[in-house]
Amino acid sequence: MNWQQAVADFRMYLKIERGLSENSIENYSLDIQAFQNFLDKKNSKETPLDCDQETVKQFIYETAKVLSPHTQARRIAGLRSFFDYLIFEKYRTTNPTDLIEAPKLGRKLPDVLSLKEIERLMDHLDLGHPQGHRNRALLETLYGSGLRVSELINLSLSNLFFKECLIRVTGKGNKQRLIPMGRVAKKFLEIYIHQIRVLQKIHPEHLDVVFLNRNGKTLTRQMIFTLIRSLALKANIQKKIGPHTFRHSFATHLLENGADLRTIQILMGHESITTTEIYTHLDTQHLRSVVEQFHPRGGL
Repeated sequence: MNWQQAVADFRMYLKIERGLSENSIENYSLDIQAFQNFLDKKNSKETPLDCDQETVKQFIYETAKVLSPHTQARRIAGLRSFFDYLIFEKYRTTNPTDLIEAPKLGRKLPDVLSLKEIERLMDHLDLGHPQGHRNRALLETLYGSGLRVSELINLSLSNLFFKECLIRVTGKGNKQRLIPMGRVAKKFLEIYIHQIRVLQKIHPEHLDVVFLNRNGKTLTRQMIFTLIRSLALKANIQKKIGPHTFRHSFATHLLENGADLRTIQILMGHESITTTEIYTHLDTQHLRSVVEQFHPRGGL
């Protein structure tokens, strides 16, 4: 088996068996491509079936000189998954990454917008612009429901339930969850869909997609990033923000207002509650007020 065939089969496995997004599959492929480039540079003839631990160690050692710890950890994880797949398919019996440790990563706390900053961003939307109402609806949905950017751009009309005020979202691993549709998000979604979108010429393949570009096709991730960053500039918000900042703000504001972690985990679509627990580190003011209120020696 050569590298091209092994990677093609691995990509198919990630898509069909694990239900990963195209973006995730591409990242895995890039990690393996980097390893292939390393082998080519060495004029190595090793195949996916016989490359050994020493070769992988050399690759990791060399790339560690130029990569950040986070990228290095992701690259090791990508190779580990690839060789695990080959073992699963009985092409190999050992994984050459087994004894290779990924760098320890500190947990980086995400940037979060305050409610006032969210409102400042919304105030700088131009509703007179042809895409103004669309932009307001998508940002309100992003913040009001805590969607990932991939979930937002793939959101379909058939998964919006206005009567029940619910949104059905297909997240990582093709897992579906129901999220309440916020009152404000519902208002602007209805304006966009019933007054703006109906007047647009829509590409046949994208008839069920909620948020469309000016050509009647699905928006790209980059379009959402560009919109948010241009708004931040207009609103004079100095934080480096993107679509995920709205998701972090959604979770943090829920926690600040008394929501429990288990509920937030379900709404966010986190597989493990340990992922959700990062928001307890963000909400220090809320934690302080709880101690002051309930601990016998916590008051001022």
